[in-house]
Formats: sequence, C-alpha cells, structure tokens
Amino acid sequence: MAKRDYYEILGISKSATVEEIKKAYRKKAIEYHPDKNPGDKEAEEKFKEAAEAYDVLSDAQKRQRYDQFGHAGLGGASSGGGFGGGMSMEDIFSQFGDIFGGHFGFGGFGGFGGGSRGGRRVNRGSDLRVKVKLNLCEIAKGVEKKIKVKKYIPCDTCHGSGAEGSNATKTCDTCNGSGVVTRVTNTILGQMQTQSTCPTCSGEGTIITNKCHVCSGEGIVKDDEVITINIPAGVAEGMQLSMSGKGNAARHGGVNGDLLILVEEESHPELIRDENDLLYNLLLSVPQAALGGSVEVPTIDGKAKVKIEPGTQPGKVLRLRNKGLPSINSYGTGDLLINVSVYIPETLSDSEKATLNGLENSPNFQPKKTMKEKIFSKFRQMFD
Repeated sequence: MAKRDYYEILGISKSATVEEIKKAYRKKAIEYHPDKNPGDKEAEEKFKEAAEAYDVLSDAQKRQRYDQFGHAGLGGASSGGGFGGGMSMEDIFSQFGDIFGGHFGFGGFGGFGGGSRGGRRVNRGSDLRVKVKLNLCEIAKGVEKKIKVKKYIPCDTCHGSGAEGSNATKTCDTCNGSGVVTRVTNTILGQMQTQSTCPTCSGEGTIITNKCHVCSGEGIVKDDEVITINIPAGVAEGMQLSMSGKGNAARHGGVNGDLLILVEEESHPELIRDENDLLYNLLLSVPQAALGGSVEVPTIDGKAKVKIEPGTQPGKVLRLRNKGLPSINSYGTGDLLINVSVYIPETLSDSEKATLNGLENSPNFQPKKTMKEKIFSKFRQMFD
C-alpha cells in the first residue's frame, strides 16, 4: 500500500513553517491519541502516521530529501521504514512528547510526555552513515545490498538494560523515579516552579546497583552486524537514504539511531548519465555515415541495433525511447541519446588519396547551401 503524502497527512501546505508543522502535528496527535480512542486500531495507525510525517517534515534535511525524491528518498532503503513500520508508541512519546508540554501537565492525556515512562529520559542511539557504490545497471533496476557495519548493539547478557540480576536496579531516591526534579523559588511575582533533569539518574528514573560485567552497565557493546539494504531504482549520486532504527543501539534499552546510506555512482565505460537520460557517442566511419546501415550500441540491458540512414551527418542525435533510467518518483523512464560522430582518418594510402581526389569535384561530395546554413545555425546556438 502506497504511503500518503506527509503534507496531506498533517493538512498543511508545502510552504508551511516549522511552527505550523508542529501545531498541525499536535492537533492530529490529540485527535487520534490512543487514550482518547481506546481500542480504535484505525486511530492508532493515524496517530503513528502523523508522527512519521512530523518526524520528516520537522527535520530540515529529511524534509529537503522528501521534497526532492518523495518517500523513496527517505525510506527506500528500508523494508518497513518510518515510525509507522518500526517504532512503538512508547518510542513516539519519547521522541515527541515534549511538544505537548511533557511532564508540565498537558491536559488529561497521560500518554503524552513520554507514555508509560512519564517524564523519564529515554536515550537515543547515534545515527550511522555508510557509503554504497552502485553501477548504472543496479541504479536502473534497484538492488539489494548486504553490508557489514561495526556498530553498538544491545548487550546479550543484560538484554540492553545494563543491569545484571533480577534486583540490579532501584528507583532513584532523588526524583522518585520521575526522571525530573522540581524546584520552587520565591520571586517578586510569587512562587516560580521549574523542572529539570534529575542529576542523580540523568533523567532515567532508575539507578543500576549491579552493573552487567560484559557491558559495564552501558547496555550496549560494539560488534559487527550484517544489514540488508533495499536500494530503489532511479537513485542518484549524492542521494541519501535512511533506515529507521538501524543505527547505533542506545544505552539502557533506548531508541536506536538511524542508518543513513549515501549513494555513490560508478562511472560506466561507455554511457554517461544526464539525470534520467543516458548519453552515448557513436563513432561512424565515413562510408558508414555516407552509405548508412545497421550498428550496435550499448544499453543498460546489453546491445541494441540502430539503423543509420544514408547521409547521416555528424552531430545528429538518435533517440531510443525508454532506454534510460527510471525516475525515483515513478514519473517515467529516460531515453538513450546517441550522438553521431564521424571518424576522419589521419593517414591515407596513395590509392585512398587517389579515390578521394577523384570524388572531390563530385557534386554529391560538395556541402549544400542548406546544410551549411543548418550547421551554422547549430554553431550559433552554442553561443546564444
């Protein structure tokens, strides 16, 4: 099922400001919040859908990639991609709960501000960046790549918690498990109440009393992981894809970072890419150009035969429809453009010279006025 447009999901225009995006997401999240719609699976999916749209449009880089390449520019490398496909409700609350006022007392919806974790801090793993080299054939058809990445993964011994044993953690005495401390100060305007991250537990609400001996209480270890990346057809040099949750694991069972894939394009020995079109320079001999015939040219799928009309002039461009690269937004396929060049030999034998001298005064070997005008017109266009 195709994903809906993110701007449509939030009900905003493509020129919306960051504040307008935030306001629109808050409105949708309130409307479809699970606490307000208990047991309503459709509302839950719309809640996740709105979170996914906000995640992309509130981030300048992700928004730019989305505006340029659509969904494929963000989740094309992912099999599920995005919030709706890979993150739990708790992950969404931990990422975006602060826009509802978090633990500062937003309305009656207890889920906002961190879900079941209340105001406690949820760690997030860092993003990973990798480069993937692709040839034109892989770009034309899309490809599955398996890459080995050295990254932080959850510790198998403590399952990412950082604690070893059944009673290895305790509630923080400073914040009583809330992850925040409240301070009240008297001012000339009356009492002012402020909240900040608990300095004792760093906002996590719990303290590890018996640290895991493998990860030293961090909950993560460095190791190799083989990741399968599905590259969509039509990607381009410099394009960045993302896989949600495939970056570094977070300390103490938090939210994983993302894997960012930078596309590098390998040059083709005969074809040149121009956006979705492919260019090929066809070099003909003088007899081939004069007499015509059939020649083979390279394409992404192998060889293709092209008919050369008698009297074909240098600079003529032949077009093979739909033999280029597909658009990443499924807007069609480019063409293969064949530029005709004619090879003039640098050395000639005596007999070859005699043959050409005999043809020099032939009317058919003299450039016609119309041809001169046509060539001059093309020449002038180069400088307009």
